[in-house]
Amino acid sequence: MHEDLLKRHLELVIEANKTTNITRISSWEDGMVLHVQDSLLGLDALNACPEGRYADIGTGAGYPGIPLAIETGRPTLLVDSVQKKVQILDGFIEELGLDNVSTYAGRIEDLGREQAGQFAAISARALSKLSVLLELSSPLLKMGGRLICFKALVEQDELDHARVVGKQVGMELVDDQTYELDDYSRRILCYEKVAKPKLKLPRRTGLAQKKPL
Repeated sequence: MHEDLLKRHLELVIEANKTTNITRISSWEDGMVLHVQDSLLGLDALNACPEGRYADIGTGAGYPGIPLAIETGRPTLLVDSVQKKVQILDGFIEELGLDNVSTYAGRIEDLGREQAGQFAAISARALSKLSVLLELSSPLLKMGGRLICFKALVEQDELDHARVVGKQVGMELVDDQTYELDDYSRRILCYEKVAKPKLKLPRRTGLAQKKPL
């Protein structure tokens, strides 16, 4: 484990958060558990993905994208729609010397149009409902690529709806693991792209959230 880099990243996050709100977690102790250790729970899931590029969508302060990029060395793209956050991330990347990491400032749907089928792995942490994540990630993934979803609580209704939407967008649940992290429960669900979507994706920007499948 590259402990020095992981700790330095967290130091940079806490410092940046004093002037720009990039995370609700502001203490070192909480950050080590809820950011760093939590991100590393996805390491096995990422290693199980095919070789190739990895994108962390809605990356915020760079979690889980930066820790997973540090530990795997994969070519990594950090995606966020907020330009100011991406500028801060660019500073983190330079400070940490991460040659394998780059950023994208924009909507996920736009990235899906520009770089369709270019990714072997995508992660999303506490970003949206599973069904929305499946729709947004399917255009980005190459066949056999995987979406790694970091969730806290997942109701059965959300899982059932994700199964239905998955059939529409060519995505299938292949792994579902539950972890205990201090006093927190974390679930990591992995979906694989197994078929072409039955509808044209990505839909118009914002529709995945406003008018979900």
